[in-house]
Amino acid sequence: MTLSPYKTPSGYLLPSIHAAPPFFTKQPNPITQATQTEHWSRLILTYARHRRLFSLRVEDADVAGGEWDEIFRNERINRRLLSPHLEYILSQMVIKNQAVYDPPKQTKSVLLFWRTPEEWAEVLHEWASTTGQLNTILTFYEIIEPSVPSPLAGIPISILRKAINILGKTGRAQIIAVADGEGVRFLPSGGK
Repeated sequence: MTLSPYKTPSGYLLPSIHAAPPFFTKQPNPITQATQTEHWSRLILTYARHRRLFSLRVEDADVAGGEWDEIFRNERINRRLLSPHLEYILSQMVIKNQAVYDPPKQTKSVLLFWRTPEEWAEVLHEWASTTGQLNTILTFYEIIEPSVPSPLAGIPISILRKAINILGKTGRAQIIAVADGEGVRFLPSGGK
């Protein structure tokens, strides 16, 4: 088998390294392992963005037919990523702020930052501006479950909260208590 890119059924283009059997095995050489971990991290983040996946659990490596199966298995070379190796990769992603353990105080499940919280803050403010939501109070639910297509649909509350806090520090948003929880008011870029 030659090393070549491969398009998955979901339309994601796997890099050629995905066809190399050693890619699925933890490497004994620390330099090689670091390079491999960088490749896996990039693959996980780009695939998550492609599929709009926000969370990843160590056990997802063991789920045949699951939403991560396209990248964690390569049936063409009879290889799959084992869960202990995925746990190591996730730990490195957390160290590099590419993910955060969710819930905290465990190491088996993460929220993925295929966009950083700062990038989400910009997307959020741009969405509020272009949809005429400035100076309007919105609940978190209205943002993550919009009635029209939105780049924020399905974003986890914890990532949304981080983005709002970033906007709050720059005077472009403020969290407001509403009857059924929390809401947010988006302010023009000048904060007025």
